[in-house]
Amino acid sequence: MIEAWLVELAKGLTKLFLNPLLYWSVLLVILAGYKRVKRERQNFGTKVFDVFTEWKSTWLFSLLTGIVLSIVIIGTGFVVSFSSLLLLSVVVILFSLSGRFLFLSPVYTVGVSFLLLLFLPTILENQQWLREDLFDPINLTVFPVILGILLIAEGILLKRTNLRETYPGLSLSNRGVWVGEHRLKKLAIIPFFFLLPTGAITPFAEYWPYVSFGEQTYSLILFPFLLGIDYKVRGRYPKEAAEKIATPLILMGVGATAIAVGGLFLAPLSLAAVLLTILGKEYINYRHRNSERLRRCYFHPMNKGLKVLGVIPGTPADRLGIEVGENIMKVNGQMVNSIESFYESLQASGAYFKLDIEDLHGELRFVQGALYQGDHHELGLLFSDTPYRRKEA
Repeated sequence: MIEAWLVELAKGLTKLFLNPLLYWSVLLVILAGYKRVKRERQNFGTKVFDVFTEWKSTWLFSLLTGIVLSIVIIGTGFVVSFSSLLLLSVVVILFSLSGRFLFLSPVYTVGVSFLLLLFLPTILENQQWLREDLFDPINLTVFPVILGILLIAEGILLKRTNLRETYPGLSLSNRGVWVGEHRLKKLAIIPFFFLLPTGAITPFAEYWPYVSFGEQTYSLILFPFLLGIDYKVRGRYPKEAAEKIATPLILMGVGATAIAVGGLFLAPLSLAAVLLTILGKEYINYRHRNSERLRRCYFHPMNKGLKVLGVIPGTPADRLGIEVGENIMKVNGQMVNSIESFYESLQASGAYFKLDIEDLHGELRFVQGALYQGDHHELGLLFSDTPYRRKEA
């Protein structure tokens, strides 16, 4: 029995590398990173983060989430057909073509896959080109359960957003002034196991597998699920915005999971769980957009001081612990209120500098350091200003 499990586990791991979705995910990470770096160079004249930043800090999170999902799926004995996994892969790829990680929320990818699987058998009965039993039999109850758990994971991923990994940008305000903004953007590749009919694994309990396909043996397949978040923030502090969005997502995920579990006993609850998450997600997105539209821009030009829009990793500002959202009040004892005055005051001191900084709590602190050869000429600080490409034009 143990030997059979180990064999199927090894086969399931190798099947991961046969799934085109894995390679599409890597390509998507590279393309998204390249596009962002290009935009950073246009706005600030330099690269801020490397190409893989959207993905590289999600590895441990993805692994832990995948383990939880695998335990739920295998422990309860949920079995799915290969064709349903193929459909889920196609839906994920199609949503990713939009270029917006926002649409890689499980609410859209898993939710739409569930609705397609629910209605496709009826559609296939009324056509002559494809087999009527292409998606039959199907265990639909597993999809809402997975959706609920992944929605909780999405909220947690957003809530643990690190300010050194939100992406600064520039945009025009309604008054025609260039202001700063941040993108809360992540892409996680979450690998977890599904049970497929046929294989060397035999049931070990009366309830397992939960839904039988008429087979007495089962196999494992490791599926690389793509989960994305993407929110633009202009009207509030990025960390605050992340928490405001994440909390209702987690609560909705908990509620959806509970309703989906009820769907194991009362089938309509599975559909209810999916529809409620889609409507809830749309409401959360609408509320965020409306709040951003009504708020004054957080990273706007100031009469006194310069608000830090971003910090380039590995620069003097990064080493000194200067945070996004703090205000640079003085440079070497000179008041600053523009990038030009900041640069002039910084260069006047030679190799050493001293900054008076107002932190996020309104308290003043002082930092000082030395500029070394190869350091960023503005300490690695980014401010709201006319985009670099326009200055050069």
